[in-house]
Amino acid sequence: MPLVTTPDGTRIAFQLRGTGPVLVLLAGQANSHHWWDGVREDFHAVRSTLTLDYRGTGDSDAPDAPYSTELFAQDVITILDALDIDRADVYGTSMGGRVAQKLAAHHPERVRSLILGCTSPGGPHSIERSNDVRRSLTTTDPAAAQHALATLMYTPAWLATHPGPHQTMGDPTMPAHARRHHLTASRTHNAWDDLPAIQARTLILHGTDDLLNPTPNAPLLAHRIPNAQMTLLPGARHAYFEEFRGVASRLVLGFLEGAEPGCEKT
Repeated sequence: MPLVTTPDGTRIAFQLRGTGPVLVLLAGQANSHHWWDGVREDFHAVRSTLTLDYRGTGDSDAPDAPYSTELFAQDVITILDALDIDRADVYGTSMGGRVAQKLAAHHPERVRSLILGCTSPGGPHSIERSNDVRRSLTTTDPAAAQHALATLMYTPAWLATHPGPHQTMGDPTMPAHARRHHLTASRTHNAWDDLPAIQARTLILHGTDDLLNPTPNAPLLAHRIPNAQMTLLPGARHAYFEEFRGVASRLVLGFLEGAEPGCEKT
Protein backbone atom coordinates (compact mmCIF):
# COMPACT_ATOMS: atom_id res chain seq x y z
CA MET A 1 0.00 0.00 0.00
CA PRO A 2 1.62 3.31 -1.05
CA LEU A 3 2.08 5.90 1.68
CA VAL A 4 2.88 9.60 1.84
CA THR A 5 4.16 11.44 4.89
CA THR A 6 2.45 14.68 5.91
CA PRO A 7 4.29 17.71 7.33
CA ASP A 8 3.42 16.54 10.87
CA GLY A 9 4.96 13.13 10.22
CA THR A 10 1.75 11.14 9.78
CA ARG A 11 1.83 8.44 7.09
CA ILE A 12 -1.30 8.43 4.92
CA ALA A 13 -2.20 5.46 2.71
CA PHE A 14 -3.72 6.12 -0.70
CA GLN A 15 -5.06 4.08 -3.60
CA LEU A 16 -4.88 5.21 -7.24
CA ARG A 17 -6.73 3.07 -9.76
CA GLY A 18 -7.63 3.36 -13.43
CA THR A 19 -6.27 5.78 -16.01
CA GLY A 20 -7.11 9.29 -17.09
CA PRO A 21 -7.92 12.52 -15.26
CA VAL A 22 -8.16 12.05 -11.51
CA LEU A 23 -11.37 11.89 -9.47
CA VAL A 24 -10.69 12.09 -5.73
CA LEU A 25 -13.24 10.09 -3.71
CA LEU A 26 -13.65 11.08 -0.06
CA ALA A 27 -15.35 8.72 2.37
CA GLY A 28 -17.56 9.28 5.39
CA GLN A 29 -16.61 9.60 9.04
CA ALA A 30 -14.60 6.76 10.60
CA ASN A 31 -14.31 4.97 7.26
CA SER A 32 -11.38 3.98 5.07
CA HIS A 33 -11.25 3.80 1.28
CA HIS A 34 -13.41 0.67 1.42
CA TRP A 35 -16.42 3.02 1.66
CA TRP A 36 -16.14 3.22 -2.15
CA ASP A 37 -15.83 -0.52 -2.81
CA GLY A 38 -18.05 -1.55 -5.68
CA VAL A 39 -18.76 2.05 -6.73
CA ARG A 40 -15.44 3.54 -7.83
CA GLU A 41 -15.35 1.28 -10.91
CA ASP A 42 -18.35 3.19 -12.27
CA PHE A 43 -16.07 6.16 -12.98
CA HIS A 44 -13.13 4.39 -14.61
CA ALA A 45 -14.44 4.84 -18.13
CA VAL A 46 -13.73 8.58 -17.87
CA ARG A 47 -11.56 9.05 -14.77
CA SER A 48 -8.97 7.37 -12.64
CA THR A 49 -9.98 7.30 -8.97
CA LEU A 50 -7.88 8.35 -6.00
CA THR A 51 -8.90 7.38 -2.48
CA LEU A 52 -7.15 7.59 0.86
CA ASP A 53 -7.38 6.08 4.29
CA TYR A 54 -8.01 9.05 6.55
CA ARG A 55 -5.57 9.32 9.44
CA GLY A 56 -6.93 6.93 12.05
CA THR A 57 -8.31 4.45 9.46
CA GLY A 58 -7.08 1.60 7.28
CA ASP A 59 -3.35 1.52 6.65
CA SER A 60 -2.74 5.13 7.68
CA ASP A 61 -1.21 6.18 10.98
CA ALA A 62 -3.57 6.99 13.84
CA PRO A 63 -1.96 9.78 15.90
CA ASP A 64 -3.72 10.56 19.15
CA ALA A 65 -4.10 14.27 18.41
CA PRO A 66 -6.95 16.51 17.24
CA TYR A 67 -8.31 15.88 13.73
CA SER A 68 -10.35 18.31 11.63
CA THR A 69 -11.90 18.42 8.17
CA GLU A 70 -9.33 21.07 7.27
CA LEU A 71 -6.52 18.73 8.34
CA PHE A 72 -8.02 15.90 6.27
CA ALA A 73 -8.18 18.27 3.30
CA GLN A 74 -4.51 19.13 3.78
CA ASP A 75 -3.73 15.40 3.78
CA VAL A 76 -5.38 15.20 0.34
CA ILE A 77 -3.17 18.04 -0.87
CA THR A 78 -0.10 16.19 0.39
CA ILE A 79 -1.10 13.15 -1.70
CA LEU A 80 -1.81 15.26 -4.80
CA ASP A 81 1.57 16.94 -4.43
CA ALA A 82 3.35 13.60 -4.05
CA LEU A 83 1.70 12.33 -7.24
CA ASP A 84 2.37 15.59 -9.15
CA ILE A 85 -1.37 16.05 -9.72
CA ASP A 86 -2.06 19.71 -10.37
CA ARG A 87 -5.89 19.63 -10.47
CA ALA A 88 -8.52 16.97 -9.84
CA ASP A 89 -12.23 16.47 -9.69
CA VAL A 90 -13.41 15.84 -6.12
CA TYR A 91 -16.41 13.78 -4.95
CA GLY A 92 -17.02 13.72 -1.20
CA THR A 93 -19.89 12.08 0.66
CA SER A 94 -21.00 12.59 4.27
CA MET A 95 -17.95 13.78 6.24
CA GLY A 96 -16.03 13.41 2.97
CA GLY A 97 -18.29 16.14 1.61
CA ARG A 98 -17.23 18.36 4.49
CA VAL A 99 -13.59 17.66 3.72
CA ALA A 100 -14.29 18.44 0.06
CA GLN A 101 -15.78 21.82 1.03
CA LYS A 102 -12.58 22.79 2.83
CA LEU A 103 -10.46 21.47 -0.02
CA ALA A 104 -12.35 23.44 -2.69
CA ALA A 105 -12.57 26.65 -0.66
CA HIS A 106 -8.99 26.75 0.61
CA HIS A 107 -7.29 25.28 -2.47
CA PRO A 108 -9.43 26.46 -5.39
CA GLU A 109 -6.62 26.06 -7.89
CA ARG A 110 -6.50 22.29 -7.17
CA VAL A 111 -10.21 21.47 -7.65
CA ARG A 112 -11.61 21.42 -11.17
CA SER A 113 -15.14 20.24 -10.34
CA LEU A 114 -16.83 19.34 -7.05
CA ILE A 115 -19.53 16.85 -6.12
CA LEU A 116 -20.94 17.02 -2.58
CA GLY A 117 -23.10 14.11 -1.46
CA CYS A 118 -25.27 13.64 1.65
CA THR A 119 -23.38 16.35 3.52
CA SER A 120 -23.87 19.69 5.25
CA PRO A 121 -22.11 23.01 5.84
CA GLY A 122 -21.78 22.31 9.56
CA GLY A 123 -21.97 24.92 12.29
CA PRO A 124 -25.07 26.74 13.51
CA HIS A 125 -26.56 27.05 10.00
CA SER A 126 -26.74 23.30 9.35
CA ILE A 127 -29.80 21.13 9.99
CA GLU A 128 -28.99 18.61 12.70
CA ARG A 129 -30.32 15.07 12.94
CA SER A 130 -33.20 14.57 15.34
CA ASN A 131 -32.82 13.55 18.96
CA ASP A 132 -34.50 10.23 18.14
CA VAL A 133 -31.82 9.48 15.58
CA ARG A 134 -29.07 10.47 18.02
CA ARG A 135 -30.49 8.21 20.73
CA SER A 136 -30.73 5.26 18.34
CA LEU A 137 -27.03 5.57 17.51
CA THR A 138 -25.81 6.04 21.09
CA THR A 139 -27.67 3.15 22.70
CA THR A 140 -25.51 0.96 24.94
CA ASP A 141 -26.56 -2.12 22.93
CA PRO A 142 -23.97 -2.42 20.12
CA ALA A 143 -26.18 -4.65 17.97
CA ALA A 144 -29.10 -2.21 18.24
CA ALA A 145 -26.82 0.71 17.36
CA GLN A 146 -25.50 -1.12 14.29
CA HIS A 147 -29.03 -1.95 13.20
CA ALA A 148 -30.07 1.67 13.65
CA LEU A 149 -27.12 2.86 11.56
CA ALA A 150 -27.86 0.33 8.83
CA THR A 151 -31.47 1.51 8.53
CA LEU A 152 -30.30 5.11 8.31
CA MET A 153 -27.88 4.20 5.54
CA TYR A 154 -30.15 1.91 3.48
CA THR A 155 -33.82 1.25 2.86
CA PRO A 156 -35.40 -1.88 4.42
CA ALA A 157 -36.04 -3.31 0.95
CA TRP A 158 -32.36 -3.05 0.05
CA LEU A 159 -31.19 -4.48 3.37
CA ALA A 160 -33.49 -7.46 2.89
CA THR A 161 -31.51 -8.49 -0.18
CA HIS A 162 -28.11 -7.11 0.86
CA PRO A 163 -27.49 -8.41 4.41
CA GLY A 164 -23.89 -7.24 4.48
CA PRO A 165 -21.31 -6.81 5.75
CA HIS A 166 -21.56 -3.20 4.61
CA GLN A 167 -18.39 -1.22 3.95
CA THR A 168 -20.04 2.05 5.00
CA MET A 169 -20.59 1.10 8.63
CA GLY A 170 -17.21 2.21 9.93
CA ASP A 171 -13.68 0.84 9.86
CA PRO A 172 -13.56 -1.96 12.46
CA THR A 173 -9.76 -1.65 12.75
CA MET A 174 -9.85 1.90 14.11
CA PRO A 175 -8.55 2.50 17.64
CA ALA A 176 -10.99 4.12 20.05
CA HIS A 177 -9.08 7.41 20.18
CA ALA A 178 -9.23 7.75 16.39
CA ARG A 179 -13.00 7.21 16.42
CA ARG A 180 -13.34 10.02 18.96
CA HIS A 181 -11.15 12.33 16.87
CA HIS A 182 -13.18 11.56 13.73
CA LEU A 183 -16.41 12.32 15.55
CA THR A 184 -15.02 15.62 16.80
CA ALA A 185 -13.73 16.55 13.33
CA SER A 186 -17.14 16.00 11.79
CA ARG A 187 -19.06 17.69 14.62
CA THR A 188 -16.88 20.80 14.68
CA HIS A 189 -16.88 21.32 10.92
CA ASN A 190 -18.17 24.75 9.93
CA ALA A 191 -17.66 25.85 6.32
CA TRP A 192 -20.46 28.40 6.14
CA ASP A 193 -18.11 31.32 5.61
CA ASP A 194 -15.94 29.29 3.22
CA LEU A 195 -18.67 28.18 0.82
CA PRO A 196 -18.99 31.44 -1.19
CA ALA A 197 -15.28 31.16 -2.00
CA ILE A 198 -15.73 27.87 -3.86
CA GLN A 199 -14.93 28.48 -7.53
CA ALA A 200 -15.31 24.94 -8.88
CA ARG A 201 -18.47 23.99 -10.73
CA THR A 202 -20.46 22.09 -8.10
CA LEU A 203 -23.08 19.35 -8.03
CA ILE A 204 -24.95 18.56 -4.81
CA LEU A 205 -26.59 15.14 -4.40
CA HIS A 206 -28.78 14.02 -1.51
CA GLY A 207 -31.40 11.39 -0.77
CA THR A 208 -34.89 12.66 0.03
CA ASP A 209 -35.16 10.19 2.95
CA ASP A 210 -31.80 10.90 4.58
CA LEU A 211 -32.30 11.30 8.33
CA LEU A 212 -28.67 10.80 9.30
CA ASN A 213 -27.66 14.01 7.53
CA PRO A 214 -31.05 15.62 6.95
CA THR A 215 -32.00 16.46 3.38
CA PRO A 216 -32.64 20.21 4.01
CA ASN A 217 -28.85 20.63 4.20
CA ALA A 218 -28.66 20.15 0.43
CA PRO A 219 -30.46 23.39 -0.53
CA LEU A 220 -28.43 25.23 2.11
CA LEU A 221 -25.28 24.23 0.27
CA ALA A 222 -26.81 24.91 -3.13
CA HIS A 223 -27.79 28.45 -2.18
CA ARG A 224 -24.47 29.20 -0.50
CA ILE A 225 -22.08 27.89 -3.18
CA PRO A 226 -22.00 30.07 -6.32
CA ASN A 227 -23.76 28.51 -9.33
CA ALA A 228 -24.18 25.12 -7.67
CA GLN A 229 -26.55 22.52 -9.10
CA MET A 230 -28.64 20.25 -6.86
CA THR A 231 -30.35 16.91 -7.47
CA LEU A 232 -32.38 15.02 -4.86
CA LEU A 233 -32.79 11.25 -5.22
CA PRO A 234 -36.34 10.18 -4.29
CA GLY A 235 -36.51 7.49 -1.61
CA ALA A 236 -32.76 7.38 -1.00
CA ARG A 237 -31.20 7.38 2.45
CA HIS A 238 -27.66 8.25 3.49
CA ALA A 239 -25.79 5.67 1.39
CA TYR A 240 -27.57 6.75 -1.80
CA PHE A 241 -24.33 6.39 -3.78
CA GLU A 242 -24.33 2.62 -3.17
CA GLU A 243 -28.00 1.61 -3.02
CA PHE A 244 -29.01 4.00 -5.82
CA ARG A 245 -25.71 3.53 -7.59
CA GLY A 246 -27.19 3.25 -11.08
CA VAL A 247 -28.83 6.65 -10.84
CA ALA A 248 -26.22 8.42 -8.70
CA SER A 249 -23.18 7.33 -10.69
CA ARG A 250 -24.86 8.35 -13.95
CA LEU A 251 -25.50 11.80 -12.50
CA VAL A 252 -21.86 12.12 -11.47
CA LEU A 253 -20.61 10.88 -14.84
CA GLY A 254 -22.88 13.31 -16.67
CA PHE A 255 -21.60 16.14 -14.52
CA LEU A 256 -17.97 15.13 -15.10
CA GLU A 257 -18.52 15.10 -18.84
CA GLY A 258 -18.94 18.87 -18.58
CA ALA A 259 -15.58 19.26 -16.82
CA GLU A 260 -12.65 20.05 -19.10
CA PRO A 261 -9.83 17.66 -18.02
CA GLY A 262 -7.06 20.09 -18.99
CA CYS A 263 -3.54 19.54 -17.76
CA GLU A 264 -3.26 17.07 -14.87
CA LYS A 265 0.44 16.97 -14.09
CA THR A 266 2.68 19.70 -12.85
